[in-house]
Amino acid sequence: MNESIKARALDYAARCRDEQAELLRTLGRLPAPSRQEDLRAAFCRDWLQKQGAQDVTIDAAKNVICRLGPAECEDLVVFAAHTDVVFPDLDLLPVREEDGRLYAPGIGDDTANLVNLLLAARYLIARQVPLRCGVLIVANACEEGLGNLDGTKALFAACGTRIRGYYSFDMYMPSCCTRAVGSWRYRITCRTAGGHSYQDFGKPSAIRLLCGLADELYRIVPPAGATYNIGRIEGGTTVNSIAQEASMLYEFRSDAQENLAGMEAAFRTALTHWEGQGGRFEAELLGVRPGNGPLDKGAMDRFTAHTVDVIRAVTGQEPQMEAGSTDSNIPLSLGIPANTIGTVTGSLAHTRQEWVDLASLPTGLALALSLMLSYAEEI
Repeated sequence: MNESIKARALDYAARCRDEQAELLRTLGRLPAPSRQEDLRAAFCRDWLQKQGAQDVTIDAAKNVICRLGPAECEDLVVFAAHTDVVFPDLDLLPVREEDGRLYAPGIGDDTANLVNLLLAARYLIARQVPLRCGVLIVANACEEGLGNLDGTKALFAACGTRIRGYYSFDMYMPSCCTRAVGSWRYRITCRTAGGHSYQDFGKPSAIRLLCGLADELYRIVPPAGATYNIGRIEGGTTVNSIAQEASMLYEFRSDAQENLAGMEAAFRTALTHWEGQGGRFEAELLGVRPGNGPLDKGAMDRFTAHTVDVIRAVTGQEPQMEAGSTDSNIPLSLGIPANTIGTVTGSLAHTRQEWVDLASLPTGLALALSLMLSYAEEI
């Protein structure tokens, strides 16, 4: 990579160390369940404006969008990190520091990456770095769970094919996600007349029928690279009642669209088999995350090769090439080159014990900034 870019990024990151940690402590306390990211969105917008950003808005999807670069340029490159966390808390989140680690729900996924996005963007803003194209700095909503990537879907619905490249800062160094794992997610509900466990013994039970369907779903042999899971089952009322209603959450995943179509067909076959056996089934589609679309292999390889080069140069580590379900699913499904890159070291994502290594923050910031400076006019 360009050694001048690397030197500038590392120098800036070293000087931001204390401020970076404090910003992470502040932002890490703000609750942000998917679709309820208002506090974090307002914080990010106000923070960017205080740094001198002139064009910062919050769209209807609760994405914070900061436009940089030449106004006349139609081509756009996006740098994003998501504001939502996987937990439903609406009160301030607990943050504690111990032995050089910062602990908090969602602190690495994705709060620390969001901090690196903001501080890297500030470098471009404060120094008025001339850019070769339009750059969107996006603190996006709805990445987690049943947020269904709706924030990024809204971004691409608004900007269309003007976006030529997309970077999402998410998870841990030195990961680089280049393939989209798509998913379909359902809530399946079974309803019956129910009754008393003794007097009406033998009448159809919603729990029994749902368990029969669950057993059949687990007997599906998926195509190579496809997976499935039943993540939650609930229903019934008391121990002496034949259940009138029961439901479960079911998903299947793959990085190939044809596999998703095959799993959908197998799911429908199983559902049809259990219809009419004493209960009524309803399958509610909760969300779709698309898999890989018609990518130009050469363009994607060049895009990723540059990312890999920067990760190696800045972190001194070999990138971990992965497939995943991230905001990059949306551009990849549309044939637009995209990478999801970790910019922090940590562990225990999606648990309340998640932690990040504070010493890793400057390296992650230098990585994020180096990728942004790749689009500068000259360094």
